[in-house]
Amino acid sequence: MSVPASPVAVRFFLRVLAMRGWIAALFVLLTLAGALAAQRVPEDQAIESLIVEDDPDARATQAFERLFPEGAHVLLLLESADPLAPVALQAAAQLEQRLTALGNVQAQSLLSIARRGAIGEIGAEEATRIKRFATGTTLLKRAGLTGDHFLGIALELAVRSPQERDRTLAAIARLAAEYATPRGPFTAVRKVGSPWLDAWLERQTAAATARFMPLFGLFLMALVLALYRSWRTLAAIIATLGAVVAMAVGLALVFGWAHTVVSTLVPLTVMVTTTATLVYIHSRYVEPSDAPTPAEHHARSLANKLLPCTASMFATAVGFAALAVSAIRPIREMGLWTAAGLAVAWVASFTLFPALQSLLKTPTRTERAPAGRWFPRFADALVPFSARFRWPLTLGAILVMLAGAAALFGVPGKLAPLALETDVLSYVDPREPLAQDTRRFEQTSGLSVLEMWLQVAPGTALDPELLRSLEGFTARLEQDPRITAVDGPTGTLRWARYLESGSDALPTEPSAWPKLADDLDSIMLSEPGARAFVDVRTLASLRLSIRGRDTAFGGPGAMRHYIERTWQAAQAAAPALRTVRARVVGQSVLSEQIALQLIPTLEQSFALTASVIFCAFLLVFRSPAARLMAMIPSLFAILASFLVMRVAGIGLNVATILIGSTVLGATENDQVHFFYHYQEHRGGTAAALRHALLAAGRPIVFATLINAAGFLALTFSDLPPMREFGIVSASAFLLALLADFTALPGALWLLKKRAPHRT
Repeated sequence: MSVPASPVAVRFFLRVLAMRGWIAALFVLLTLAGALAAQRVPEDQAIESLIVEDDPDARATQAFERLFPEGAHVLLLLESADPLAPVALQAAAQLEQRLTALGNVQAQSLLSIARRGAIGEIGAEEATRIKRFATGTTLLKRAGLTGDHFLGIALELAVRSPQERDRTLAAIARLAAEYATPRGPFTAVRKVGSPWLDAWLERQTAAATARFMPLFGLFLMALVLALYRSWRTLAAIIATLGAVVAMAVGLALVFGWAHTVVSTLVPLTVMVTTTATLVYIHSRYVEPSDAPTPAEHHARSLANKLLPCTASMFATAVGFAALAVSAIRPIREMGLWTAAGLAVAWVASFTLFPALQSLLKTPTRTERAPAGRWFPRFADALVPFSARFRWPLTLGAILVMLAGAAALFGVPGKLAPLALETDVLSYVDPREPLAQDTRRFEQTSGLSVLEMWLQVAPGTALDPELLRSLEGFTARLEQDPRITAVDGPTGTLRWARYLESGSDALPTEPSAWPKLADDLDSIMLSEPGARAFVDVRTLASLRLSIRGRDTAFGGPGAMRHYIERTWQAAQAAAPALRTVRARVVGQSVLSEQIALQLIPTLEQSFALTASVIFCAFLLVFRSPAARLMAMIPSLFAILASFLVMRVAGIGLNVATILIGSTVLGATENDQVHFFYHYQEHRGGTAAALRHALLAAGRPIVFATLINAAGFLALTFSDLPPMREFGIVSASAFLLALLADFTALPGALWLLKKRAPHRT
């Protein structure tokens, strides 16, 4: 068989094959350097790191946190049928003392507030006094320190690194576990707080790659051996993949990227795409040709695949680079990281892999028959089938795409758009006790904490009328049952008043507030914790921490908008607030921004990816209609995958939002190779289709199996977004394969100006 190839490209690859030893040695050094760099890539799972630094909310939150720095906070909930019974109070006091003894933990609870540092046994009389103290105010319940069936211990951790945080959390968990036994004082001890979630996410992110990469490696070994029946071929592919992945991951250290919740996809995507490219290259290599020498045959096969592989990998890389438009930092970095890794993969595919093929003397078809000998019969049957049913095949694909679009965007008045997973708990396995504890607390007390940064003229933060107006605003917010707590400078006064008089109500008459302002000034001098709500250096900033059940307000940003509207009403009613500059900031705001950026990320990156791929097709295909036909399988797969998500109850999150760019970038490889060989044949549609199927059909099937299996390995992850992404992406690849052999041939037949002959 004659293999069409550019003479210039053939000469280039003959030189590559002649330098195979030097090329292999160079890649050994580069692989070692990449592996060493990969070990030093940092972890970064913090919420504030999810939004790019130039985002206005991110900048405002950073400035706010410089004024009001906070340590890591967690909450232990000690559950009991009667948490105010003497035995429960005594056990809680003992646990609090032991936690404080850890050294880098500062504890606060009902007991430390009510007893004011007293140590000793808690008898019936003392328990009665504490119970009276606990039930005389709503302050304790709003702070999460009491509930119907629990006592809370709030802990502030003085930790400087994730490792120290993990050690401290482990020590806290060990102490708490001693008190939650069948005969213990508490039925359960529940753990709540972002440090617990961050630690879990970091562990699972690190474990994810170690878990699914070996699975994918085993599948790859089995598939390559089944396809090519050669250990030497397997060795060449595995060595090339190892070098590519090591260098691709190591690039993160060069560019300053970090491991995040979605960075697991980088090595997997690079490996899967590279494997598919190597399969295309090797499948052409094993085909017989009329070349005079083995070296000439090898160079011709590489030259023949240079254009389609380059076009497909370039389009895939630029498609992932299009994710740079996202305001979600992990998605932006993942896109650029993957694009850089694919550039490395392209170089290795046409240098290292041919060198290894030559050094290892991988066999061709004349030496070893590859799998797929059934495919010619399949191609012979498919060509007339697709001609006869061209209209049903094409229209059926279009109907499925329309249904997928409806599943994603919804139908006005009939169907809501695909759900957005905005809750941080969506990234934690719901079977984890930590997730269950956090969800339970969320239902009663809320998890969303929005910070209100109030900026005033320097030196006026303790103005009596300003404080009185802020107390009115606080009371207005707390009247809404969806708001569970508002902590601020006047809250400090309420605590002080309750401790002194047994009443937490502050006076409303203006004449009482000059003394209250002086009291607050004195409290801040003696109590460091009271300074958390006023910038004591300039007296130009104040802070309100507002906690609530954000889901009760509606979609992302609804709670923030409610607070801003309430503030505007308070400003209009209180002259002292009219000159105050207020901005809602904090980690919950950044989390909401992530949710609000999901759909724009999907739309913008998908549009850019589709445009780039279409332009890449312009370089390969001559027929304008064929350029559009080539994208049918990818579009079918992507839109149908949203239908799968709707049926399976999977929402859009920071991982599944990547499905459009990932599937479009990966599946268009198949169409590039199909159309490249479709155009090689100068006969009619039937002959051209058969030639394309014989030249590219088997590699398309093999590459799809590799893609699907690679991403299906993500289903073994404990991270729900990764697990869902694995299910959806694997489904999409199989759907694309279905369209490759149904809708695509049917559409090509429709391009004919006359009806096809039935032969």
